[in-house]
Amino acid sequence: MNILELGALLLAGVFFIIIYYMDKVKKIDFSILTILGLVFGIIVGIVFKGYYRYLEAIGNIYSNLILATVIPLLFFSIISSITDLDSSIRLKKIGAKTIFFLLLNTFLAAVITLILAVVSNVGSGINYQLANNYEAVNVPDFIDTIVNLFPKNLADSWVNGEVVPIVVFCIIIAIAYNKAATNSQKEILLFKKFIDAGNAVMKEVINFVISFTPYAVLALIARAVSKSTIVELIPLVSVMFLAYLICLIQIFGVSSLLLKIAGLKPLTFFKGIWPAGIVAFTSQSSIGTIPITVKQLTKIGVNEDIASFVTSLGANLGMPGCAGMWPILLAILAINVLNINYTLGQYLFLIVLAVVVSLGTVGVPGTATITATALFASAGLPIEIIVILAPISSIVDMIRTATNVTGASLAAILVAKSEKQIDLDKYYLNQKV
Repeated sequence: MNILELGALLLAGVFFIIIYYMDKVKKIDFSILTILGLVFGIIVGIVFKGYYRYLEAIGNIYSNLILATVIPLLFFSIISSITDLDSSIRLKKIGAKTIFFLLLNTFLAAVITLILAVVSNVGSGINYQLANNYEAVNVPDFIDTIVNLFPKNLADSWVNGEVVPIVVFCIIIAIAYNKAATNSQKEILLFKKFIDAGNAVMKEVINFVISFTPYAVLALIARAVSKSTIVELIPLVSVMFLAYLICLIQIFGVSSLLLKIAGLKPLTFFKGIWPAGIVAFTSQSSIGTIPITVKQLTKIGVNEDIASFVTSLGANLGMPGCAGMWPILLAILAINVLNINYTLGQYLFLIVLAVVVSLGTVGVPGTATITATALFASAGLPIEIIVILAPISSIVDMIRTATNVTGASLAAILVAKSEKQIDLDKYYLNQKV
C-alpha cells in the first residue's frame, strides 16, 4: 500500500465529509456541491501529484453505476410515456403530433450542436488521459447500422450496452399495449401499473445515483489534475460557453422560426412563458416546472388539456437541451480529445442516437448525464469523460432545463394551433400587454 496514495484518499475523505455536511445539514444546492467537488478535487490533485489510483477507483465505480441504470431506465420510461397516450380518445389523436414536435425540437438541437461543435473543433485543446487502455469501438457502416437498430437478443444488447435495439423493442411493447388495452381486461391493466411503478422506482434510483456526483467529480478531477495541469483543464470553460450559445439559439432562433411557420408571432410566446423559463433555469427540473408552464400556456390561449398533456410528455420525451444538445456536444468533444476519425455518416448516426435516446429521458436534475451515457454506450465512447465535465454540467443544466421547458411549451403551442385549440384572440391580446 502506497502511503501517498493513501494520503490522497484520506484527504479526499475529509472533503467527502465536508460535502456531506454541506448537503445534509446546510442543505446547499446540488450545483454548488458539484462545483465544490471540483475545487476539492483540484486541491487533492495538486497536493498529491501523480497519486490517484484509489480515487480513480471511486470515480470508476460511479461511472459503472450510471451505466448500469441506463437500460432499465429506458425500458420503463419509454413504455410508460407511450402507453400514457391511451389515457383518452382526445389525447390519442394529438399524441402523434406531440411526439413529432417534441422530437423535432431534439433533432434540430442535435443538428445545430453537431455543426457548431465540429466547426469550433470543441475539445481539441484538452489534453486528457483515460483511466485505462481505452479502445474506441468502430461505428458500423450505414447498412449494418440500420440492421442493428432492431432487436435480436435483448439480453445480449443489455450486456453489450446496445441501447437502440432495446428502445425499439420498448416502443413495440408500448404500441402493442395500447392496442390490447382497448379490451380493458384487468390482466392487461396490471401490466401498465407494473410499468408505471417501475418507472417511479427507476426515477428514485437515478436520484440516488446522481446524488453521488459531487463525490465522483472530486475523485475524477483529482485524478485528472494529478495526471495533468490545471491549464490543460481550462478549455472546459469554452465548452460551457458553447453549450449556452447553442441553447440560446435553440430557445430564441428555432422557436421563433417554427412559430412564424405556424403563423404565430414569437413575442407573445416568449412573454407568456418567461416565468416558466425562470423557474426551469433556477430549479433545473422540467417536471417541477410543469404546473407553472401549464398555467402560463393557458394564459396565452392554449387549451388546458393540451397544455397539460404536452408539457407532461415533454418532461419525459424529447428535451432538446438534455437529450439533443448535451450528449452530442460531449460526443464531439470526446471524439476530438481521443482523435477518433469520424465520417459524415458516423456523425449523422450520433444524431439518430440522440433522438432515439430522447424517447426515454426523465425531467429531473441529472437527466443529461443519463442521456449522454446512453449515447456514449451506443457509440463506444468512454463514460468517464461525461463525469469529468460534471462541474460545468451543473452550470449548463440551468440553461439546458430552460431549453427543455421552452421546447415543450413550443410543442404545446404548435399542437394546439394545428388542432384549433388555441384562443388566437387571447394570444394576440397578450402581445399588447
